[in-house]
Amino acid sequence: NTLGVSDIVAVAPEIVAAQMRAVLDDIGADIVKIGMLGDAEVIGAVAAVLRGARLPVVLDPVMVAKGGAALLADDAVEAMLRLLVPLATVVTPNTPELAALAGTELEDEGDVVLAAQELLDLGARAVLAKGAHLPGDTIADWLVTRTEQTRFAGPRIDTVHTHGTGCTLA
Repeated sequence: NTLGVSDIVAVAPEIVAAQMRAVLDDIGADIVKIGMLGDAEVIGAVAAVLRGARLPVVLDPVMVAKGGAALLADDAVEAMLRLLVPLATVVTPNTPELAALAGTELEDEGDVVLAAQELLDLGARAVLAKGAHLPGDTIADWLVTRTEQTRFAGPRIDTVHTHGTGCTLA
């Protein structure tokens, strides 16, 4: 809900793949948005279905709940990098997720752009790095592609109503 994640239940990879195929075979899709996946096995199942679907993919690499609960198993990061990032039309990590995916610390916007470029090197077509976790009165997001880097900046808004912003953005 708007307050946070209250519980998590793992779904078997074969069920996730079957649900995806059922929807794609029936009504199809114009685009796929990926959120929380949980573990490497589910990531593999999702990637297998998407390889055959040839659809634009928005990859929101949900890794940690706002309250701090882990939403992605430690061993799943490598699977995400190897199997899903190359299929992504755009990856939309926040800075902690981007740091985990790139395996580096992000201290400023320059680090964010460099880490985004690492995801491009793995096959993503674009990275929209969300900068709200960096300190300061201004929040800057970066859209990084192979040919350009675009900065979107605005004043930080003092609010507690920030749960679900990744889904809203996608």
